[in-house]
Amino acid sequence: MGYRDADGLDLFGPAEVFAEAVRQLKAPVYEIVMSTVGGGAMTLTSGVSVAAADLTAIRPQGSDVVIVAGGDDAATEAAARDRALLGWLARASRTVSRMASVCDGAFVLASAGILEGKRAATHWYSCERLARLYPTVAVDREAIFVRDGRIWTAAGVSTGIDMALAMVEEDHGRKVADTVAAHLVLFARRPGFQSQFSEELVAQTLASDPLGQVITWMRANLRAPLDVATVAHRAGMSVRTFHRSCLQALDLTPAKLVEKLRVEHARSLLATTRLGTKVVAARSGFGSTPRMTRAFQRALGLTPGAYRLMFFRDSGATSSSAGPESRR
Repeated sequence: MGYRDADGLDLFGPAEVFAEAVRQLKAPVYEIVMSTVGGGAMTLTSGVSVAAADLTAIRPQGSDVVIVAGGDDAATEAAARDRALLGWLARASRTVSRMASVCDGAFVLASAGILEGKRAATHWYSCERLARLYPTVAVDREAIFVRDGRIWTAAGVSTGIDMALAMVEEDHGRKVADTVAAHLVLFARRPGFQSQFSEELVAQTLASDPLGQVITWMRANLRAPLDVATVAHRAGMSVRTFHRSCLQALDLTPAKLVEKLRVEHARSLLATTRLGTKVVAARSGFGSTPRMTRAFQRALGLTPGAYRLMFFRDSGATSSSAGPESRR
């Protein structure tokens, strides 16, 4: 559901995923309804106008999936104060199979009390504000989407597509979800644990800049001693210039950049392989499990073990080690 000045991709991204699932399965497994309080024409941030059903006239069903879009800051703030909308969402959250949001739609769910005591994601730009306004919400500043029971939240814009694909997979299996992703010409399906911080995108954005090149090199050499002097030399900069460049481009110190790269690689290994934490720590460049644990606590507020319990998917995950250590 949306409102005036909602983001079109927040709405149409998930809608196209569910529509493609209907086409692939050749069965009416989903019915897509665009809605807003009062119904009528809903003008989105792009200026496109969409005919919407009256949300308050819809009676929630147990099989329904409700997705609240984000949008323009002022419009989202207004939606988060709309008593009719908040009341409907609060009632629906007790009935529907899934209640979800994309981007700043999380503020609307939080205002309705739906995210209280829940882990939630929103756009990286809004994480601090969500945590400040709703301190009972455990804001995940890293994940592109989060599932906490029947409540799903996506970080922003295109991540609504990833979240919807995960829902399709839960309903109809991985093969169907992968086929839907392929027909939508997605480069890859992104798991929820993937970070909003994309080093590849940074590298592409800064392709003509030594910083982009050195990030690519760092990712390929995480097990090396990536001290600031070594990395700065690789970038062809003085330590001082490299430090300043990192702050300007990424809002990170060089040391924090190295840690973030290593945490992201460790997260991927923990979620997709059965490698033991010692092996994961070594392959990610931490050197020891305690050091990796401290980095995870700083970045995610979780231990590596807790992270694996939450995100591990047994989908052909492999291990290059045969002993008990590889399975811990």
